[in-house]
Amino acid sequence: MNSLIANFTPYVGLAVILYAIRQTERVSNRYIPIVAIVLGVLYSFWDAGAVTPAAFLDGLRYALLGIGTVAGVKYFIDSKSPQGK
Repeated sequence: MNSLIANFTPYVGLAVILYAIRQTERVSNRYIPIVAIVLGVLYSFWDAGAVTPAAFLDGLRYALLGIGTVAGVKYFIDSKSPQGK
């Protein structure tokens, strides 16, 4: 159970950071995927302790899942808001 939480934490953390960046509106929504890739890859390199192809692919996976989570939250909130607002 502990390893499940440890493996899931980077996705949640990246999603929270990306959602906060999206809410500030200081960064255009079109650049959020690029920010996600940079943050995900940097975190993965730090976590692995080295710059390796496997760490790079893990960083891309973090970024894709983080972007998907943010998009899911966005569409869920938009579907619950009244029409016209």
